Amino acid sequence: MPTIADIQTYKGKTLRIDLAQGEPVFINSGVAADMGLRKGMTLTDEEWSAVIYKNELRRAKERALYLLDYKDYSYVMMFKKLRENYPEKICYDVCDKLAELGVLNDRRYAASLARRYMEVKRFGYFRAVQEMKLKGLSRELIEEALEPYSNTDSVRQRIRELIEKKYLRRLETEDGEKKVKNALVRQGFSYADINAALSALREEDE
Repeated sequence: MPTIADIQTYKGKTLRIDLAQGEPVFINSGVAADMGLRKGMTLTDEEWSAVIYKNELRRAKERALYLLDYKDYSYVMMFKKLRENYPEKICYDVCDKLAELGVLNDRRYAASLARRYMEVKRFGYFRAVQEMKLKGLSRELIEEALEPYSNTDSVRQRIRELIEKKYLRRLETEDGEKKVKNALVRQGFSYADINAALSALREEDE
């Protein structure tokens, strides 16, 4: 059973706890206060495990909040990020708590990604689905978020804008139309929508 030989301030809110046996342990001062740690105290193995768990949980939560200051994450992506440094149970507990508080919100995250991919990057539906799956989102949430961008007329309008902005000159070269179609397919658009947009452009030119 571990016995606390000494407790000293280490850095900021971190305390250095020297045990009667073994290496020193660094514990957050808030955790130490919550657990009632004091010099000369002897804890059972279960009590000491609870101290270590609570300290790691706090660190993992602080790490998650730090990451969220810079960008949004899905539940799955945050779990994977935390799993690089913390045990699985702690990662689940942190992500569950943040989801409960609304800090992690997959529906909001999916809507944000949909706007980014469809309005800013001008992806087609299939490319957006692929990218959003990589972010750990479910098919149901992806389809829900992309639904506002699925209208046939708006899809073909986006294709037309892309052609006019990036590919118009390519259409004048040999094999140009084939290359433009392939580029648009890589962007995630269907051949049907691409052909319809190109036909509309040709009709206007004529």
